[in-house]
Amino acid sequence: MKVLIAAVLALWCALASASPVTVRDDRGVDVTLREAPRRIVALLPSLTETVCELGACDRLVGVDDFSNWPASVPRLPHVGGVADFSVERVVALKPDVVLLSSTARALPRLQALGVPVLGLDIKTLADVRRVSAIVGQALQVEGAPALWQRIESGIDAAARSVPASARGTTVYFEISDGPYAASESSHIGELLRRLGAANIVPGHLGSVPKLNPEFVVRADPQVIMVAERDAPSLASRPGWSHLRALREGRVCAFTPAQGDTIVRPGPRLDTGARLLADCLAGRLRRTP
Repeated sequence: MKVLIAAVLALWCALASASPVTVRDDRGVDVTLREAPRRIVALLPSLTETVCELGACDRLVGVDDFSNWPASVPRLPHVGGVADFSVERVVALKPDVVLLSSTARALPRLQALGVPVLGLDIKTLADVRRVSAIVGQALQVEGAPALWQRIESGIDAAARSVPASARGTTVYFEISDGPYAASESSHIGELLRRLGAANIVPGHLGSVPKLNPEFVVRADPQVIMVAERDAPSLASRPGWSHLRALREGRVCAFTPAQGDTIVRPGPRLDTGARLLADCLAGRLRRTP
């Protein structure tokens, strides 16, 4: 009897995976896949991580050059950057579907070559929830609701770990030298708000605006969050040596792995929230 039940379940799963599915992507385009894709190319690190978190990492046959997590991903064929990937290399991988930014310049060319594409926008927390649901639907796997619940629970737990004395702390989060910073409207800004911090960069400037360094001097944030590689040069920027965050050693310098976890709007945002919370609570600080 057990053998019969197992056989029936296996047959049901096979039939389910062979059923066509139509998914609407973030361009508003309905994309029909003949069956659950077995060969997937993901061209954003956050999309790569989403596929893996939904249990389909073994279906990935190619990724962008920046995708590096989980541990199996670096061994996959890499087809170029997020914006300048090689269309020829993607096509050569014979993907059943390509997951990429809806604004990718090469998306129309892939589509013209008959490659099924899903254009997805993933910048905010709401985007993470929506995109994980779309990817789950396209891959015909369950788990997206549970994934989002885990992220939400993790963010809530991180918020509870921030002491009351740290709430309201003014923060400057630098994405990269330029300086480019995460504003209130970015997913990092949303996380900081959930943690009770005050982002000095207003959302109306854009998600990741390039700032005049004088802007940061005038705002004089209490805490600076920056990539480890850029921390040593902060004091040499005009006027920055007088910032109270530098004077008081309130600078969190994130390693490349930590930075990836925070800046990628994807399934590891609960871990990213914990890193931000540790910084605010003084558990993760280093003076450059």
